[in-house]
Amino acid sequence: MKLYIYEHCPFCSRARMMAGLKNIPVELCVVMEGDSETPLRLTGKKGLPILQKDDGSCMPESLDIVHYLDDTYPPRLLTSPANEALLTWSKETWSLGLKLIVPRFTRGKFAEVATDAARQAFIAREEKHFGNLDALMAQTDTLLPPVQAQLETLEPLLGSPPPLTEADFHLYPVLRSLSIVKGLSFGSNTLRYMQDMAQKSGVPLLTDQAQ
Repeated sequence: MKLYIYEHCPFCSRARMMAGLKNIPVELCVVMEGDSETPLRLTGKKGLPILQKDDGSCMPESLDIVHYLDDTYPPRLLTSPANEALLTWSKETWSLGLKLIVPRFTRGKFAEVATDAARQAFIAREEKHFGNLDALMAQTDTLLPPVQAQLETLEPLLGSPPPLTEADFHLYPVLRSLSIVKGLSFGSNTLRYMQDMAQKSGVPLLTDQAQ
């Protein structure tokens, strides 16, 4: 099977997590920024991730891929109801953190922006939604405190490791994305969770790129 991804993409991280947690052999295929032809050819849509099965059929939508891999390769990992507190936290924090995350993604060392043309395509795509990304970087001191406050509310939710649920496929990609933001402080419970999930899933954190 092939999994078409962007390395930075939190939605792609969801599919990568399940493949890694279950040791499912998939070939990771990085799509360059600006290459809309590949996803359109596979699914008729521009979005990633895309799972191309062994029979050649293709599946888009990150959570559909997560559940397909879990159901198809036993034993199932997602047997408990989703942790609603973690789902809510992830949704709220993603919205708060986007203006910190996105400009740093466009400056990151990812395979999908290995050429100048690809990086410029990424910047242009994101500036359509967020405006001038350099201006957002300049607002870091203002944007950090609300996200830091959110991180502090996560600590008690991770005091004792909860069972794996669909919520983890929302939570870890958000935390991984935030790990590229220099100046955020992760509590001990959160950091333990992040490092454990990175190790078990094989989807690395972005702390080495923090800026």
